[in-house]
Amino acid sequence: MSVIVERAGFLTSVQDLGRTGFREFGVSSGGALDPFGLRVANLLVGNDEGAAGLEITLGGLQLRFEDERVVAWCGGGDFDVRIGSRVLPAGHAGSVSAGEKLKIGAPKAGCRSWLSISGGIYVEPVLGSRSTDLRAGFGGFEGRSLRDGDVLPLGMWPGSPTPATGISSWTAPHDWVSPAKPKPILRFIRGVDWNRFDASTLQRLTSEAFALSPDSDRMGVRLEGPELKRADASDMISEAVAPGTIQVPPSGKPILLLGDCQTIGGYPKMAHVITVDLGVAAQLRAGDHVRFSEVSLADAHRLLLEREREFERFRVGINLQRS
Repeated sequence: MSVIVERAGFLTSVQDLGRTGFREFGVSSGGALDPFGLRVANLLVGNDEGAAGLEITLGGLQLRFEDERVVAWCGGGDFDVRIGSRVLPAGHAGSVSAGEKLKIGAPKAGCRSWLSISGGIYVEPVLGSRSTDLRAGFGGFEGRSLRDGDVLPLGMWPGSPTPATGISSWTAPHDWVSPAKPKPILRFIRGVDWNRFDASTLQRLTSEAFALSPDSDRMGVRLEGPELKRADASDMISEAVAPGTIQVPPSGKPILLLGDCQTIGGYPKMAHVITVDLGVAAQLRAGDHVRFSEVSLADAHRLLLEREREFERFRVGINLQRS
């Protein structure tokens, strides 16, 4: 069965958890910019956590379903999501009947959300992933963002009991499903080129706020604010980069790399935003201000392991709700 895209919105694309094992060939990992949010939404609807869903930027999406499904979404700060006339809050599962419509309006905070549909978006995998690589033009639905009138194939779904109201009362933790913050602080560990910057520049990174430039996309966000000039201006050899890397070009205006980033880069790698904060970074939009705070590598590992343990408890709780 399928779901019909009546309005595609500003930028909507098919994404899963991304491509692994191909970065050595220059293929970016891609996938949902908040993979953890997509994992949570998938569990809420009964999917495998790596199933493909939709990444919606700034809302404007309207879907019509050909058969009964269960949907859930995570992201943003306050998206207006409705199934017919019923409000579907973030982190709750909702049943959709055949012919019914789901609408996602513009958010009041944040900019992206991830929608999971029971059965998953069943487009053909490319290099082991159903994610759309928008720059390279492959994967997802015809290698592009969605357009009005597109028809997306859905995977098989055997059906499961749903609450009488059609909206589940149980949900996921608030920070998981609504990661947008009014005053975001991104935690980071030092990058390999940390010592190429003098003490005063390093202090500016953690003591001053940066504004998000309009010249930003899924590849990375450019930050306006205090210039981060390096003391060591010697040439550098291009080296591996990854989502979360903070590079500093000659302009001194840092770039925070996101999921569609290149695999190598020649700018100094000043710092790296920790994995558990990438979902917050994915919600930044033009004009937002963000600050940075340093943590140790041990703390970064501890925070990730704690979240994964909580996620496993959440998985057990979801299974109990369905039993």
